[in-house]
Amino acid sequence: MGTEIERKFLLSGDGWRTAADEGTDIRQFYLAIREGLTVRARIKGEAKALLTIKSGVGMTRGEYEYEIPLADARELEAVRVGSLIAKRRFRVPLGALVVEVDCFSGDLAPLVLAEIELPAEDHAVDLPDWLGEEVTEDGRYTNAALAMAGRPPPR
Repeated sequence: MGTEIERKFLLSGDGWRTAADEGTDIRQFYLAIREGLTVRARIKGEAKALLTIKSGVGMTRGEYEYEIPLADARELEAVRVGSLIAKRRFRVPLGALVVEVDCFSGDLAPLVLAEIELPAEDHAVDLPDWLGEEVTEDGRYTNAALAMAGRPPPR
């Protein structure tokens, strides 16, 4: 089983921008959502499409990801559940790790979230000051919840 160990944060500043790459536009949508299981398709720029299956909840989840033809992803969008998620993802180096900062657009704007994938749940990481409140365990900030319920009220 593929495993993803990820922490998620709101942002408390824009200090991340000085070290960020140019970003990639992402459109993603869900084909199935239920407690503990999601199936999504993601289009990165206009060059690549991925089908991802995630299982579990919280910081550590099962994750299987497969490249699919771009045309297939575009066709699958017609049968999505919930709203389309549009965002620009920036990658910011953090030592040996990378912080992915998602700037959402459309109905989810001005939401900005950051994710850090870790090699182990207990992996120590010095968090930069531009990372704000951790929302890893707050299900309202999963992309699946954002697609179904929209942006949570400000904290």
